[in-house]
Amino acid sequence: MGSNVTFYRVGYQITVLTLVALTLGSIASLAAIAFIEGVDWLNDVLLISPRSRIQNQYPLLITVATVLVPALGGLVVGILLQHFSSEKRPLGPPDAIKAVQLRKPLPNMRAGITSTLASLVAIGSGASVGQYGPMVYMGAIAGNFVGRLQSNIPNIQTIAIACGVAAAISTAFNAPIAGLVFAHEVILRHYSLQAFAPTTVASATGYVFSNIIFERPSLFLVNFEGVSFGYEFALFALVGIICAFVAVFFMRTITKVSKFSASLSISATYKPMIAGLIVGIVALQLPDVLGIGKEALRFATIEGAYSGSELLLLLSAKLLLTAICIGFGFAGGVFSPSLLIGILFGALCWTLLELTGLPNSGVVVYAICAMMALTSPIIGAPLTTILIVFELTHNYDLTIAAMVSVVFANLLAFRLHGRSIFDVVLANNGVDLSSGRDRAMLDNINILSLKTNDYANIKADQALDDALKILKKKSRSAGVITDDEGQYIGVVRTIDIIGEKPQKITNLMRTDMPVLNEDTSLWQAMSALEGFIGEAVPIVDSKTNKLIGMIQESELITRYQKTANALRSEENEAV
Repeated sequence: MGSNVTFYRVGYQITVLTLVALTLGSIASLAAIAFIEGVDWLNDVLLISPRSRIQNQYPLLITVATVLVPALGGLVVGILLQHFSSEKRPLGPPDAIKAVQLRKPLPNMRAGITSTLASLVAIGSGASVGQYGPMVYMGAIAGNFVGRLQSNIPNIQTIAIACGVAAAISTAFNAPIAGLVFAHEVILRHYSLQAFAPTTVASATGYVFSNIIFERPSLFLVNFEGVSFGYEFALFALVGIICAFVAVFFMRTITKVSKFSASLSISATYKPMIAGLIVGIVALQLPDVLGIGKEALRFATIEGAYSGSELLLLLSAKLLLTAICIGFGFAGGVFSPSLLIGILFGALCWTLLELTGLPNSGVVVYAICAMMALTSPIIGAPLTTILIVFELTHNYDLTIAAMVSVVFANLLAFRLHGRSIFDVVLANNGVDLSSGRDRAMLDNINILSLKTNDYANIKADQALDDALKILKKKSRSAGVITDDEGQYIGVVRTIDIIGEKPQKITNLMRTDMPVLNEDTSLWQAMSALEGFIGEAVPIVDSKTNKLIGMIQESELITRYQKTANALRSEENEAV
C-alpha cells in the first residue's frame, strides 16, 4: 500500500512539474520575443536604430531625435517608476535571486509590469542599458505567478521562477543549455534533480519557440578556423586578467554613480531624463552608444571595421553612459552593455597585438574571449557565458579559448569585487549571499517573530520572596527586572535569590547577560549567544531601552535547525 502511495505521489509530481515547465517555457519565451520585437519597433519608429537613421532623409529630424528621444524616454521611465510602481525603482535579476534564495515573494505584479514597461521604453528610446535583465525578470514574474498556485509540491515557487528565467535566457540567445545553467548558476545556486528536470524542459521549450517556431536569428555569426599558435592561450589568459580589472571598474563605476545620484536633491522622476539627455548629446558624435548596440557588436568581429582609437572611444563612452543610465534610475540591465564593452575591448586588444607584429588567429577569438571574460564576473555566471559561446558559434576551438579567458577573469574579479554585480546590489540592501544561503536566510529572520511574552517580569522594588513567587508561577529559572516605566535593568536567576537575606533585588541581578534589540536577526542572535548558558534572553527597544519581550534559547536553536534542514532538503530533493 505504501509503495502505491509513493508511486502515485511521484507520478503526480512529475506530471505537475512537466506541465509547469512547459507552460512557463511557452509563456516566458513568447514574452521575451514580444519584448525584443517591441524594442526593435520602438528603435525604428523613434529613429534609434541605424537602419531607420540611414533610411530617413531629414538630417535635422535625426539630430533632434538623437537628443530628445532618450531624454523624453527617461522622463516617461521616471514617471512610470515613481508614480505607478510601489517599489519606486526598476526590478531585475537581484529581485529574482532574493526571492529564491530567501524564499520570499517577488514584489507585487503591478510593480513588475511597470518595471517591464519602463525597461521597454528605456531601451526603445535609446538608453544605454540592456534587455536581458528585464527579460530575466519577466520570466521570474511568470514563474512566481504559476508557483503560487496550489500544487502540494515542495519548493514549487523557486522551481517555477527558475523555469521562467531559464526559458527567457534560452530564447534570448537561442541557447537552451546556457538558459538551463544560468537558472541554476545565478538564480537557484544548486543542482537538485527536482529543479534540474523542469528547468531543462522549460529551457528546451523556449528554444523551440525561438529557434524553430519563430526562427529568431542568432545574436551574431562568426567564422573561426581555430587557434593557430599554442602561445595564444597565454594571451587569452592575459586578456581574461585585464578584463577582470575592466569589469570591476565598470561595476564600481555603476555603484559610485548610483551613490552620487542618490545624493542629488533632484526628484527621482527627472533623473532618468538627465541621463537620457547626456546619452543623446554623446550620440550626436557616437550614435553606436544608443540602445543595445547590436550592429556595433557584430562589426567588432570584423577586421578593420573600427580603428583602435574608435574602439577605445566607443567602449569608454558605452561604459560611462551605462553607469550613468543605471545610476540615474533608467530601467534595464547590464548584461547587453557588458557584452558590447567586452567585445569592443577584445577587438582593441587584438588591434594592439597587431601592432607588435606577433602572428595570431585573428580578431574573432580575441573579441569573443574578452566579451565573455568581461561579462561573466559581472553577472556571476562563468559556466553560462562559456556555454553561450558554444551554442552561438557551434565552434569548439573558440569555446576552449573563451573558457581560458573566463576562468582567469572570474578568479581575479571575485577577489577584487565579489561574485557579481547582482550580489553586490543585494548586499548593499541587507542580503549578503557571500557567506552562503543559510546565513543570508538567518540574517533575514527577525527575532521579534520568535519572541515570547510568557516570561517572569520582576519590578526593581519587589521583595525577594515576591520575586521567587513570580518565578515559580511562571516556571522560570530566571526573570527580567524592569523599572516602573518598563525599562530594562537586568536579569536575576532563582539560584541567585534562594538563601539570600532580604535586600534590594538589583543587588543580586546580573548585568553581563546578552541583550538583543528589535533589529537583531536570528544569525546575529546565535552569534551573540555563543557560550551563553541560560534559559532566555531579553529583547529591548534600542532607543527607549524598554523591554519588548524575551526569546527562548531553545526556540532560537529549533528555528536555526529547521531553516538549515529545509535548505539541505531543497538542495538534494529528487522528483
